[in-house]
Amino acid sequence: MERLNVLMLGAIAATEFVTSLFFFRFWRMGRDRFFLLFALSFLVDGINRVVMSLSARPSEGNAAHYIVRLLAFLLIIAAVMMKNRRT
Repeated sequence: MERLNVLMLGAIAATEFVTSLFFFRFWRMGRDRFFLLFALSFLVDGINRVVMSLSARPSEGNAAHYIVRLLAFLLIIAAVMMKNRRT
């Protein structure tokens, strides 16, 4: 069962890296910070998943993983708030 968890963590990390590249491409085309912050959010979460899968016992119960995931979600919230801010 542990191998399946590591496989799933790797698959999730790979999709998050691809999603990050997708948003980086849109940021390069339009220079909109919204896409940059989304790309950084997915990149941070992907790196977090890779680190989690490389640990001796992959578990989401570690507080450090939650803090990194909180950072990723805060980047998304900041992107949405900056996009909807009145100029």
